[in-house]
Amino acid sequence: MSKNNKKTEKKASKSNNASYVKWVYTLVFTPILLLFLVILLTAFGVFGALPTTEELENPKSNIASEVFSSDGKIIGKYYVQNRTNAHFSELSPHLVNALVATEDVRYFKHSGVDAIALARVIVKTILGRDTDSGGGSTVSQQLAKNLFPREKLNKFQIAFRKIKEWIIAVKLERNYSKEEIIAMYFNTVDFVNQAVGIRSASSIYFNTTPDSLKLEEAATIVGMLKNPSYFNPKRFTERTQGRRNVVLAQMEKYNFIT
Repeated sequence: MSKNNKKTEKKASKSNNASYVKWVYTLVFTPILLLFLVILLTAFGVFGALPTTEELENPKSNIASEVFSSDGKIIGKYYVQNRTNAHFSELSPHLVNALVATEDVRYFKHSGVDAIALARVIVKTILGRDTDSGGGSTVSQQLAKNLFPREKLNKFQIAFRKIKEWIIAVKLERNYSKEEIIAMYFNTVDFVNQAVGIRSASSIYFNTTPDSLKLEEAATIVGMLKNPSYFNPKRFTERTQGRRNVVLAQMEKYNFIT
């Protein structure tokens, strides 16, 4: 083979390699750039208005009116939703630990969106494997969804709604402390059976207050977060206990309990 032919082959090989690398970079970075662009446009309200700072700082919720006797005991309530808010200081440590271990183990390390959990979900969705290994939604994102509920949306609209919830979650993290977000989250959950919020849930299911919940009681309530109707302790005892045990296993896995 002549020297000219060898040079021609080397040039062709280099050209093919450069073309291959170019395609790889295009395939990898184009979706990332598009996602960044969509997030940016969503943040500026192109795909619909986002909650204002005032709405984030003063979220609306239906609070029950409590009637007290002369000695300070509650003798009745008037409500649209049976909700009485609890502060973080009024939550059992078991409740907080169970929530973090089960729903958002990196909660105290991220700023509203857990990139690691999100990447895991995307990869496993693409591969179609281990679909029950947990979602990518943080506690802050779940709070965003509870404060500003989704309407009936198609799959395309849900994708944009998810991005909005990422942005709202980041804004919530800027406006509230981690402890305040956990308390707000527990206060917004409808635990069914007229139990809206953690104070009502503690009373209706265990006849106690949030600060006095035992380990297994806290694990039961956190287990309900996946689907309160499906894991309803008053209707599905065995199913609810199974879910409670999953929560306890998560707490052991992340060293919250032995």
